[in-house]
Amino acid sequence: MICVSIGRGRHRHMIAEHRHLVELGAQLVELRLDYINGDVNIRRLLADRTGPVLISCRRECDGGKWSGPEENRQTLLRTAVAEGVDYIDLEDDIAASIPRFGQTKRVISRHDFRKTPEDLKQIHAQMSDLDPDIIKLATLANHPHDNVRMLQLIANSKIPTVGICMSDIGTPSRLLAGKFGAPFTFATFHHERAMAPGQLSFQQMTEVYRYEQINRETTVLGVIADPIGHSHSPLIHNAAFADQNVNSVYLPFRVRRQDLASFMNDAAALGIKGLSVTIPHKEAVLRHLTKLDGAARRVSAVNTVVFRDDGVIGYNTDYRAAIESLEEGMGGKKADGSSPAQGKTALILGAGGVAKVFAHALRRRKAHVIIASRNSSRADRLAEKAKCKAVDWSARHGISADILVNCTPVGMHPNVDETPFDRHHMRPSMVVFDTVYNPETTLFVKDARARSCTVVTGVDMFIRQAALQYKLFTGEEAPMDLMRETLKRATGAARVS
Repeated sequence: MICVSIGRGRHRHMIAEHRHLVELGAQLVELRLDYINGDVNIRRLLADRTGPVLISCRRECDGGKWSGPEENRQTLLRTAVAEGVDYIDLEDDIAASIPRFGQTKRVISRHDFRKTPEDLKQIHAQMSDLDPDIIKLATLANHPHDNVRMLQLIANSKIPTVGICMSDIGTPSRLLAGKFGAPFTFATFHHERAMAPGQLSFQQMTEVYRYEQINRETTVLGVIADPIGHSHSPLIHNAAFADQNVNSVYLPFRVRRQDLASFMNDAAALGIKGLSVTIPHKEAVLRHLTKLDGAARRVSAVNTVVFRDDGVIGYNTDYRAAIESLEEGMGGKKADGSSPAQGKTALILGAGGVAKVFAHALRRRKAHVIIASRNSSRADRLAEKAKCKAVDWSARHGISADILVNCTPVGMHPNVDETPFDRHHMRPSMVVFDTVYNPETTLFVKDARARSCTVVTGVDMFIRQAALQYKLFTGEEAPMDLMRETLKRATGAARVS
């Protein structure tokens, strides 16, 4: 169950949002009295309510907006109990002064906006002595392992426990709470009105992550990155799971460089069976794997990890997706099975992870590869490893290339007015590939089309690599058209019908 928090300044707005949420399927709402301007009329808020209500009134020290006298706040909470509210939230330091009454269920809570305390179990034990029906702990996650400690506390508690780790590092705790036995988790009415760090909206929880369908048997998958907020992978993978009725959920895991080893050790405890891997972990994750596929071995980088009984296996689906997208854009393989890139001169802009994939894949297809990057030392290292050539960034326009691949982030949202290559040096005979997919039609792509070049966009590569990951995760073919349309809607590129 999801409890949706409502914080509005006027009673009528709070009541209207409650009714609307019930129409959308919300089974429990939290009315935040501390958000109401002026005197609070609890009887008005509870009269003719369309569904169960949790009342809370948060002090500033607990992340709320109440700045009035503490005596008045506790009087409001007692009044809510007297009026028969379904649930009342009482902080653990005042719970003893507000006794049980009627049918109201007591949620005893504690908030820590600095950390997830090391003595979490002891705190929970102390709260268990305060006559709770439900214990709620909301703490700040500073480390991915905080999620594990919180979820294990939920699973092992005899008293129903709502455990939440706040911040983007703690988002998995919100989404996996039900899998580990929490009676409910929290969401906000709208994603732009989060009331706690890392809080998701009711729409995100229900439409993207299908929270109500997550159970103990649900397979956990996800993407590890830092930062994580930009990733569209949860959207497309979860859409595919819903379409194919797969009991899996795909989560965003923010994992900092220094936390990677700990996170990989915790994967089993979270029930993780597969991961997409992106910046900055594609190379560092290698030391935590037991096997590599051929593509991952060639480029010494992994974008997919699968946890199996026989080991932790690393794959690089970018490799196959990149070359297949390019070859299809060039008309497909020749009659003799050779690549259309064979013998062509390919200029790769950039020298990062994606550039590495293209350099190795194109060299394997017997293309003449040239690397140009603002980071000349990185370009030289990549050229040495891939056995190709590097030139100064300033010399890139002097290369007579048949294939031009942008592997830089230049042109990515929000910097949509930038391009890594002057269009006047593009020729109609060129195949131009932009690995940026948000937006799909970058300035680089627009310029290439204006010069009548053959164009391949980053959307095709992104969806292909995701579909290959999906097959590794589930053993099933991915619904690629659905994934593509989901991505285009998310990036604002879908056509309006």
